[in-house]
Amino acid sequence: MNILLIGSGGREHALAWAIVASPLCDKLFVAPGNPGIGQIARNVALKVTDHAAVIAFCRSENIGLVVVGPEAPLVAGLADDLAAAGIKCFGPKKFPAQLEGSKGFTKDICARYGIPTAAYGRFTDKAAALAYLDARGAPIVIKADGLAAGKGVTVAMDMATARDAVEGIFSGKFGGAECVIEDFLEGEEASFFVLTDGSNALPLATAQDHKRVGDGDTGPNTGGMGAYSPAPCMTPELCAEALDKIVKPTIRALQDMGHPYVGVLYAGLILTKDGPKLIEYNCRFGDPEAQVLVMRLKDDLVTLLLACCDGTLVKVSARWFDDVALSVVMCASGYPGEVVKDTEIRGLEGASAMEGVEIFHAGTAERGGRILASGGRVLNVTARGATVREARDRAYAAVDRIDWPEGFCRRDIAWRALAREEDR
Repeated sequence: MNILLIGSGGREHALAWAIVASPLCDKLFVAPGNPGIGQIARNVALKVTDHAAVIAFCRSENIGLVVVGPEAPLVAGLADDLAAAGIKCFGPKKFPAQLEGSKGFTKDICARYGIPTAAYGRFTDKAAALAYLDARGAPIVIKADGLAAGKGVTVAMDMATARDAVEGIFSGKFGGAECVIEDFLEGEEASFFVLTDGSNALPLATAQDHKRVGDGDTGPNTGGMGAYSPAPCMTPELCAEALDKIVKPTIRALQDMGHPYVGVLYAGLILTKDGPKLIEYNCRFGDPEAQVLVMRLKDDLVTLLLACCDGTLVKVSARWFDDVALSVVMCASGYPGEVVKDTEIRGLEGASAMEGVEIFHAGTAERGGRILASGGRVLNVTARGATVREARDRAYAAVDRIDWPEGFCRRDIAWRALAREEDR
């Protein structure tokens, strides 16, 4: 079948890499794609916010499946419009996509269905939010309610930072004027991914990402500076608990509301002394977690995606290589603030030729045969290895072959897993 993948980042490059390997895929189109994706699929200049244009393209190219990579088109209802046109789409419709589109929506579901999460308040009034802050004290977590590209969360260790975060949200910094304030929870964070066809759940592999920009988990939160899979902190027992107490009740909740969730459900968890609790949901594959998941997946990704769309998830399995996969995100100078763009990146061919290494483009452009940085997170240097140490050494060896003076990365990706491995 012909497949259309929506998106242009590192997650989409990783998904494209897995999709084109499927015997079920005849042609893969990617809108809008990026230079790395263009090496393995056909990039198309399609305005994905124009749903009528997407539908017309699907009909003209006989598209049998649309895979939506990023969250914004799902929150905007692209899956609804495709379904109405009779076109199969992997990704939730607009109502269930509120799990990512509105943090308040998710917290309210947690409260109604007894899903473990932090105590919270939801506010559309700045004065009320500040009063709640004063009553709760710091440390505390402030979240912009809507989509914020991974940058709308402030973990405030003092009241001045907390108040500044609230002021920023209500000034329109993230495009809205609603926030969620929740208690600070102690524990290690991990990512748990589940495919669902609306009623059945198929757990995928675990991963752990690194949100803060600097080594040692310092500096501001970002969209993600690196990831690895599996996450040793997520034991089989914790995975079972997260599935039974967090993910399955959420799937049931949306069924009860008459809006079944179809797609991948990404639970950001914190492992507290009282067990796993939900930090937030994302309605798409993580970025950079998708990059490490596809490197470990044994089974055909397209078969799994179709099973979600067709309601046949109970008939498929997801098997994984025992290897560790690790991804290092290379960013443009200035990230996560204003970045330096249009700097040339060299050495990609030699780095990607290394054993066990794949380089997924995230924010790149091609001009005159040169690869240039066009965004904040620019490359995902991803490697597989028999151990955390081997995967990490391969990834950083590839990073060191890339000639990009204006780029930077964290040098401690997987430090927790590496410490656990060395302790053994």
